[in-house]
Amino acid sequence: MANPILNEKAAAEAAKAGWAAPDPGSRSTPIPGTAISDGPVSPWTSGGTMTVGGTATATGVLLVLLLGAAAAGWASVASGDQLHPQFPALAIVGIIVGFACAITLRFKPTWAKVLAPVYALGEGYFLGVISKAYENYQHGIVMQAVGATLAVFGVMLVLYKTQIIKVTDRFRRIVIGATMGLMGFYLISIVIQMISPNSVSFLSNGSGLGIIISIVAAGLAAMMLAVDFDLIERGAREGWPKGMEWYAAFGLLATLVWLYLEMLRLISQLNRR
Repeated sequence: MANPILNEKAAAEAAKAGWAAPDPGSRSTPIPGTAISDGPVSPWTSGGTMTVGGTATATGVLLVLLLGAAAAGWASVASGDQLHPQFPALAIVGIIVGFACAITLRFKPTWAKVLAPVYALGEGYFLGVISKAYENYQHGIVMQAVGATLAVFGVMLVLYKTQIIKVTDRFRRIVIGATMGLMGFYLISIVIQMISPNSVSFLSNGSGLGIIISIVAAGLAAMMLAVDFDLIERGAREGWPKGMEWYAAFGLLATLVWLYLEMLRLISQLNRR
């Protein structure tokens, strides 16, 4: 699942979506010469600001929820038919719930503290189911995908912190634009697959074109991690509202989920060659 959530416009909207203090310009000013009888005026405070540590904690909580739900999803799939695995109906519910949470948070970022955990549970269950299906078909692939995801995360974090990769406005626009394009391509592919089965089989049959597409998609997910890191760091530096920690944690988790799925598909295609 691609993550177009952590972008400049969404961040600006979230910062003004209700966590921050009211605009001082909106306060009424007493008429000169009139007495104030409602006691001392309290300073305008926002209840805390975003920190990198707070975002890391929120991300950790979401990861624990996701892994717990993934374990439940994994256990719900029996080890049996490798070619035609039986998917629990709850897995479809999980991905629909996750998608609904992502869309809602795009417009209601202040709900992140509630919807982000719901997303982690729904998406986690789906990940557990799809991972077990891949594992039944190709033994050991899940650990390979998890290892590759962690390795890419670590490398991107180092490249970002050492400023080998610098997130500029142009870089951000290119990555987000390419991500939206990839999402559109996947959506069209799903529609075509529903109308004409096997017409887009090159995406999963180990063909050269399918492998190239998977590499590009995984690369985009890796670049999106850098965009996520930059937004989190700037939010903490600029003193964004405390609630942005859950919003940013949700966006980072969505990118990690996307990266893991791309790694799972890429490794599966390479194993078929």
